[in-house]
Amino acid sequence: MTDKRRTIHSFVRRQGRLTTSQRRALLELWQDYGIDVTDQPLVLADVFGDCQSIVLEIGFGNGDSLCRQAQAHPHIGYLGIEVYQPGVGRLLNQLADHQLTNVKLICEDAVTVLQHNIPTGSLDGVQIFFPDPWPKKRHHKRRLIQPAFIDLLVPKLTATGCIHLATDWPPYAQQMLTVLEAHPQLVNGAAEGGYYPRPTQRPLTKFEQRGERLGHPVFDLLFQRA
Repeated sequence: MTDKRRTIHSFVRRQGRLTTSQRRALLELWQDYGIDVTDQPLVLADVFGDCQSIVLEIGFGNGDSLCRQAQAHPHIGYLGIEVYQPGVGRLLNQLADHQLTNVKLICEDAVTVLQHNIPTGSLDGVQIFFPDPWPKKRHHKRRLIQPAFIDLLVPKLTATGCIHLATDWPPYAQQMLTVLEAHPQLVNGAAEGGYYPRPTQRPLTKFEQRGERLGHPVFDLLFQRA
């Protein structure tokens, strides 16, 4: 059997340069907001306490969107996965500044976390906003949204859990739509099929604003577990 960790990855590691503030946050705030995963499943009910639902965000970047969502929805527990350390450090500082208690972070490959640490049927939502589109044809195999990844992701959803994707790269949007529509356990949330109108709960990111200024269309996809 092929080991999926050798064939699917949620990222290409980019270390970047840590600012003094980000480095301090990783050293001093990780104990409050970070989760050091092992090879055992997490007990998410214990992690998030009284939160009514749990949403996983894969690749939160600099954390602005995740922080704003957590502020707006304190009853939702947000689990963020990101390997870009400057982004993790920046979000740690934001969480501390706003005294948020409904966010936890993991700094590991999301595929490995899904395989070993996320229990079946435990997520009310999964969101992946603006993943790397890998525009060159020879690199398309590196795109995160592939059938094997969705096969791994869907069992982690609750019976009514949703997957929310967004991209500003039209060819990748079409690939996402094709992959999600082909999955037998997913139903398109768009009333007439195709792409979903931009949900108001998804914050407008700086990345998205820059894309809009450049004339880039943004595609949202919202699929619910059947």
